[in-house]
Amino acid sequence: MDPNSITFAFFLIFSGAAVLASVALYTRQPMIIAYIALGALIGPYGMGYVTDLKLLSDIAHFGIIFLLFLLGLDMQPQALLSTMKKASWVAIISSIAFAAIGYSVAWSFNFTHTESIIVGAAMMFSSTIIGIKLLPTTVLHHRHMGEMMIGLLLIQDVIAIFVLLILLSGDLGEFDLMLLGKTIIALPLFILFAIGFVKYILLKLIQTFDRFHEYIFLLAIGWCLGMAEAAHMVGLSAEIGAFIAGISLATSPISQYIAVNLKPLRDFFLVLFFFSLGARFDLSLLGSILLPAAILALLIIGLKPVIYYGLLRNVSERKPLAWDIGFRLGQISEFSLLIAYVATGASLIGTEASHLIQATAIITFVISSYIVIFNCMTPIAVSDKLRRD
Repeated sequence: MDPNSITFAFFLIFSGAAVLASVALYTRQPMIIAYIALGALIGPYGMGYVTDLKLLSDIAHFGIIFLLFLLGLDMQPQALLSTMKKASWVAIISSIAFAAIGYSVAWSFNFTHTESIIVGAAMMFSSTIIGIKLLPTTVLHHRHMGEMMIGLLLIQDVIAIFVLLILLSGDLGEFDLMLLGKTIIALPLFILFAIGFVKYILLKLIQTFDRFHEYIFLLAIGWCLGMAEAAHMVGLSAEIGAFIAGISLATSPISQYIAVNLKPLRDFFLVLFFFSLGARFDLSLLGSILLPAAILALLIIGLKPVIYYGLLRNVSERKPLAWDIGFRLGQISEFSLLIAYVATGASLIGTEASHLIQATAIITFVISSYIVIFNCMTPIAVSDKLRRD
């Protein structure tokens, strides 16, 4: 067996994930933990059985794209717009607070001013994958809590794009205003294009050939990936493109059929995402960043729910809902990892600062998952009373 073969890599990843997931389920642990642990175990910094992380990371990105596409299919546009108006203030104020926490911890551990700013920026966001994967689809996506969470996450995505544009300019003191202007103009035009294309072309194709299920499946994937790539080309993120692709189809009668059929494909890629997260972490650097990462992670896990709770209560959300959203969003994001990778590539931060962000992400992903499955309604809850699909 060729150790560099993608077939061999997939064999190790999915066979190993099945074994560790079985252990996780028997011991009542989140399966996400099994995937991250497997990456650390057989990745290049562990046993070295899987080394092509660039390819796996690119493939894993499809999981996030499909996740956002399926979210869009579950959202009604009018309800989402109404929720986002309320969520915008919460998202902006909370992002400033989380950035201040990240900056303060990094600066106190003698990271440079630039590194501390970037660490702070990485703390602003909550994970779409953790937040939504642990959210019961049939119970909560159509309720106000699901709408509010998604509204918050989408606004954070826009903030993340802004941060990435600054980083890609190569200097925190400079910013390409032309690039920002292009992005701001592109978003509404992109939405109008999606609505028009669905109304005048896509729905007509679906109505004409709806008896051919394979065709509907291919059309949905093509539309999702096409919009993701188009969004990337005009300066938006692929995730926002996929979400717009989904929400433009949300009012169609076929939307739930598409959502149900694409879930296994989404889960396939998300396994790869969590595996690559564990595999990309260099364990040899753990000693030098463990203390600041642990302090930062505990502050994020402890303060994010409290901050979200206070802000959501100020916009008249009920106490149980405010706490529930706060705990579900009590981690940092996959965008935080992207910020770390981009900033490292641009030589804005060193390896230790990058791994501080990565370690904080892993710790918050793990602990946040435990908090949710033991206390909130979720498809993988430990208690039968809390388990909802």
